[in-house]
Amino acid sequence: MMQRRLSKVDSLHINSAILASVIQIGDSSFINSFSRAIAVHRQKELFFTNEEDFRMHGIFSYSLPLPPIDESISMQFTSLNPIIKVGSIDVTAMSASPVLHIGSSEHIQAEARILHIRQFETAPKTRLTEGRNK
Repeated sequence: MMQRRLSKVDSLHINSAILASVIQIGDSSFINSFSRAIAVHRQKELFFTNEEDFRMHGIFSYSLPLPPIDESISMQFTSLNPIIKVGSIDVTAMSASPVLHIGSSEHIQAEARILHIRQFETAPKTRLTEGRNK
């Protein structure tokens, strides 16, 4: 059984919250935050419609490897003052499955899968490739 507490926040300012952001003030039973994205970075500006499909990339279909919990866990909580007091929170940006939670929760699961694709007309120069050309 989850310990219930009161959450009191004086000030919360979030400039930007996108892509499956979760903002929870107070208790929750379950939080599930999930996002997936394909980010294509090209040397030149060139855009196609429907150019990428999540099904084409294995990273989006793999099962999330969760370690088994095979040990007994015993917990005991004592709260003399069951109030969570927060003065001020200032968040610049939240993206790709973040969780801002002030309170108690029984279960939280967050997953973000982002595939970055870099497309260059010529290979970018690095210290390794520059050393080979000498």
